[in-house]
Amino acid sequence: MGGRVTPLVEARGLGKSYVDGPSVVRVLADLDLTVMPGERLAVVGASGVGKSTLLHLLGALDRPTAGQLLFDGVDLATRSENDLAAFRNREVGFVFQFHHLLGDFTALENVMLPALIAREPLRAARARARELLERVGLGDRLAHRPGALSGGEQQRVAVARAIVHRPRLVLADEPTGNLDPATGASVQALLLDLNREHGAALIVATHNPGLAAALGRTLYLAGGRLTEAEAAAPVAWRGTRSGGAL
Repeated sequence: MGGRVTPLVEARGLGKSYVDGPSVVRVLADLDLTVMPGERLAVVGASGVGKSTLLHLLGALDRPTAGQLLFDGVDLATRSENDLAAFRNREVGFVFQFHHLLGDFTALENVMLPALIAREPLRAARARARELLERVGLGDRLAHRPGALSGGEQQRVAVARAIVHRPRLVLADEPTGNLDPATGASVQALLLDLNREHGAALIVATHNPGLAAALGRTLYLAGGRLTEAEAAAPVAWRGTRSGGAL
């Protein structure tokens, strides 16, 4: 009989507040979440409710103001800033709505970068990056800089970059939000294929109902908390593009 599998991500009473002049803005409050290794899920909700904030906390880009956040059973609050930087580089892959590619670097160099930061040998990093770009249909665009790529091509470069270092967790914030339907569908298929092939847990904040349905598990964020009950989620989020920064 096998032992209990440790959750990859576990949030316990997670909270995040910001001070805005004399006021305190509470974005997340008493939020609980458990994500198992290799699991995939969508986080949906109206614009500005805190989806991006949640992803930033889960990826250690920001620190919570309340509660606990554990990765593979270890409380991230116990880690130093240097440890958290190493954690972000080795364990987490990020896919943002606006790509954040380096304009002076080629597609190949952009994808190689996380592997090089993780101190992988140059030859191995280059081979891995080339393999992934070929996998996403950009084998003939390796030497192109982001400005010479379409929005969909840039997003595919960003997806390849997010997994080049074989992270255990991939966080995607509106990955299809600025793409036309056909390109968005190709990025969706790519994310799902990579989840199946590489086994990384996949958490996607999205307003795209088709992407949410394809991921399988859908969590609705409202009032600073998540609920599993899809029936409790109003239809207002469906088909709506994100306009908020939170």
